[in-house]
Amino acid sequence: MATAPDLGTVLVVGVGTGLGAALARRFAAAGAPVAVGARGKDAISVIAEGIRESGGRALAMPYDATDPEQVAGAIAQAEREFGPVGTLIYNAGNAVRGGVADVSPEAFEGAWRVGPYGAFLHTRILVPKMMRRGFGACIFSGATSSVRAPAHSIAFGSAKFGLRGFAMSLSRAVAKEGVHVAHVLLDGAIRTPRSAAYLAPDDPALGPDEIAETYYRLAVQPPSVWTFELDMRPQGDDLLDN
Repeated sequence: MATAPDLGTVLVVGVGTGLGAALARRFAAAGAPVAVGARGKDAISVIAEGIRESGGRALAMPYDATDPEQVAGAIAQAEREFGPVGTLIYNAGNAVRGGVADVSPEAFEGAWRVGPYGAFLHTRILVPKMMRRGFGACIFSGATSSVRAPAHSIAFGSAKFGLRGFAMSLSRAVAKEGVHVAHVLLDGAIRTPRSAAYLAPDDPALGPDEIAETYYRLAVQPPSVWTFELDMRPQGDDLLDN
């Protein structure tokens, strides 16, 4: 295992078998202890075990990112196990589809709770600690809908717009205290086990391992070149056509 830079414990929220798993593996490969969080226990247990078998340190934490008590408990558990969380990767999302007449109030609220509300619950605990230590990183996963919400994205699009605004405000508030906040626009489909059902092999798609490498580079950027927003799209996916 490589020696980790000043990443602290890395908390990855919203871990599935695609991008979340790739993020956890990449930061673990850098030598950082990784806490992987999601509602489902089975998938994250397999991911954490795979990291440990490769010589890394990983903790699976099944919890609800929209429940204040569970969020506080998960952060406390990660810090008891590995030490202070120095890097937060908020990758949770609730891709509710449908127009204004199709989405229920509960589904609309759910998209927002997983989006900016969940991000708020984590950062309200973690960021003050990062500021006191004088370093830290918070990286938020955005989407095409963060800036160009399609007609079927009335809930997801508004939640992603909200997350982007939240990240922007947070960055302005904490950058001078040594906390790097970044928002990543994932402008395209991600090639994952789930997306394999509808993506052809030659369809333009983002590679999860390549995305994870970019997140890692953001987390270790020197303060003189901090990036707030970065967008990625696959070759062949023309921005003007979207």
